Amino acid sequence: MTTVEVLFRYEQHPTEAAMVALGNMSEVYGIRRVQLKEEWQTIRVEYDATRLNKAIVEQLLRRAGINIAEELPLIPPQPVVEAGPAPTPAK
Repeated sequence: MTTVEVLFRYEQHPTEAAMVALGNMSEVYGIRRVQLKEEWQTIRVEYDATRLNKAIVEQLLRRAGINIAEELPLIPPQPVVEAGPAPTPAK
């Protein structure tokens, strides 16, 4: 088994029917965990990559009634630090 996570941002708060459908997603063979964060409007799905792929997971979420806006990186981008002049070696 190869466990993979994917993170999506959704546009609108899920309806009650969509929340029930999300609860039932754990019954899909290959879905390990579904985690919804309302304050950030994100859904993180852990799945078995030997059974499913990212496109299928996104399709399952859309069929559940979740309005996916975009996929987000799991690791936020780090700020770019500009390098100054190289330090001179100590003598």
